[in-house]
Amino acid sequence: MAKPSENLIQLCRASVEAETKALSEPYTKEGWAPWLKAAETFQQAVTDEAEATGEDRGKLEQAAKRAVLHPESADS
Repeated sequence: MAKPSENLIQLCRASVEAETKALSEPYTKEGWAPWLKAAETFQQAVTDEAEATGEDRGKLEQAAKRAVLHPESADS
């Protein structure tokens, strides 16, 4: 199973938090911009880490999301 770095987990967490904030308010381009930027940063970091480690990109992304969204099952 892919093991995301702590940096990747932090970037995923930032993206999820930005998404939560964006979705809690009426849509505006400015309101969604932080979420889109955080998501883009996370996706690029997943790609970079996968290339650097040889991990499967999709599995690495899912492992990071699982660690953030379902921490109780991330180690199983």
